Amino acid sequence: MNPYKAGPFLSKITIPQDLRENFTIQDLPQVSQELRQYIVDVISEIGNSHFGASLGVVELTVALHYVFNTPDDQLVWDVGHQAYGHKILTGRREQFHTNRTKGGISGFPKRSESEYDTFGVGHSSTSISAALGMAVASNFKGEKERQHIAVIGDGAMTAGLAFEGMNHAGFEKDANLLVILNDNCMSIDPNVGALNQYLTDITTSHTYNKVKDEVWKLLGKISKFGPDAQTVVSKVSNALKSSLMKESNLFEALNFRYFGPVDGHDAIGLAKILEDLKDIPGPKLLHVITKKGAGYKYSEEGNPTQWHAPGVFNKETGEIVKIVPKAPQPPKYQEVFGHSIVELAEKNKQIMGVTPAMPSGCSLNIMMAAMPDRAFDVGIAEQHAVTFSAGLATQGMVPYCNIYSSFMQRAFDQVLHDVALQNLNVVFCLDRGGLVGADGATHHGAYDLAYMRCIPNMIVSAPMNEEELRNLMYTAQLPDQGPFTIRYPRGNGVMTEWKTPFKEIKIGQGRKLTNGDDLALVTVGHPGNFAQEAIAKLKEDGYSVAHYDMRFVKPLDEVMLHEVFSKFDKVITVEDGCVMGGFGSAVLEFMADNGYSSQVTRLGIPDQYIHHGTQKELWADCGFDAAAIETTVRKLLKSSKSLKAEEKAG
Repeated sequence: MNPYKAGPFLSKITIPQDLRENFTIQDLPQVSQELRQYIVDVISEIGNSHFGASLGVVELTVALHYVFNTPDDQLVWDVGHQAYGHKILTGRREQFHTNRTKGGISGFPKRSESEYDTFGVGHSSTSISAALGMAVASNFKGEKERQHIAVIGDGAMTAGLAFEGMNHAGFEKDANLLVILNDNCMSIDPNVGALNQYLTDITTSHTYNKVKDEVWKLLGKISKFGPDAQTVVSKVSNALKSSLMKESNLFEALNFRYFGPVDGHDAIGLAKILEDLKDIPGPKLLHVITKKGAGYKYSEEGNPTQWHAPGVFNKETGEIVKIVPKAPQPPKYQEVFGHSIVELAEKNKQIMGVTPAMPSGCSLNIMMAAMPDRAFDVGIAEQHAVTFSAGLATQGMVPYCNIYSSFMQRAFDQVLHDVALQNLNVVFCLDRGGLVGADGATHHGAYDLAYMRCIPNMIVSAPMNEEELRNLMYTAQLPDQGPFTIRYPRGNGVMTEWKTPFKEIKIGQGRKLTNGDDLALVTVGHPGNFAQEAIAKLKEDGYSVAHYDMRFVKPLDEVMLHEVFSKFDKVITVEDGCVMGGFGSAVLEFMADNGYSSQVTRLGIPDQYIHHGTQKELWADCGFDAAAIETTVRKLLKSSKSLKAEEKAG
């Protein structure tokens, strides 16, 4: 049951057709106001959601669904952080309070959830390519009037994929494609790079500010179906292009018709412009200026990064609710990384930090503040981040390239070809390794152990706790290490006293944490803590379980594995990664190559896409949390005892 009440206009909108049929263009500001308030009402109480991006595109969302015949007209939202208003207007208002909770609606557009979600997103910069593919297909099928709209943020526009899509679209002159560039000068962290400066130059131009009022007065005189509307918009566009950019326009150079910049918070003005653009053939780009968190005082005035996903907050005061724990809590792994890289860099002048647009998410912002000449945010450009790091390494630098595990997938070729083939000492710090929780399938770091371990020259490691993370980071920067992967999970570690002295870890050397005789648990990374918890419970009932923390997926500690398979006929591997080709598979390969025949049970992420929920819920669902490990051990040992009893009786 939905406890949230919509305003009088919004309550009458179940699907966009209701908006188009029951309201006039003059009603759009009120619809926008009610939609924004509904988002504030819900997100302030449920937390666990993105916020600022969706507030920033409320008027744009309303105008798009008012003007275009969605879902027949195809609307693609890049990344999807900004799609909450879209979800509310497209049949999911009553379910919106379940956003990003297990069994509830997804935090991102998802094709299986709604016909209005035309393309599943979560990673940035895919919208232009996807919408172009839809437009070309529509032309092929003879659906000439069908519209295709890609809404992409200025942050997402920094990725190479966006330009690849535009480069192709510029040559598909019959493609009915409209790209809306949502320019809010902000992705999650502030944007960087030449494109950001280019857009800033446009929007801060004295010429633009001088003519802006005249432009909107002109557009304000255009009736919705005025005969001269297209002429006026064309003149305005040409005037802006001539005055602001002296005929040199990046988008026009790619064969796009460029319009803008225009006010992204004027719902009526946007609707009129979009109506006019429908009749202009070929690829077009509308440059819309918005403010992240717009319409809610505290997000407008506050830190945009903080209001990207603020959690629960008091909507009346803007106070973000922080749960103060009763006892000291372990830090987040990312914070341990952020502080540790500064410590290491103070000792080693060759260390540099690199991140693709996630300095606060991965805590490289700590190094950026302390050593701004040695830490680099390269924008949403994972491929470039990797090859840029490779270039640094050729000159004797030791780059720590910090990328979320799921985003590293986008740069696999660069890791393989530009780093590993040349055996360069680039340290890949893969944050959010394993199941990440509410972001769901697009963001789980399920595959890095599998795809990194297949690469020659690559060292693949995963720390069980904060001390191990620090020691692996220290080890990775020692001479002649070559490519080195350290993956760690989202969230908190297990040590309150984590700032331990750095120690070298011998490459490929694990550690035996618990002795036992009945069965061996062989783990890698943070799930080793789950194994320790399970062993403590099992010990109470007389079970004797050994625990080996391998530390490295590649190279494996073969001495330790010989011990395991020589002593135990039952072995359980545990990993927060895909069981297909991952750590457990590596252990099975070792067993087969060395002629052992133990019964091996692999626990980890199954061969399917895992959707959203809390990390604890998903660890349990996938069967490798402490309770699942305990259950698996009991089941294996119980069946073993039963079999031995039968053999004895026989």
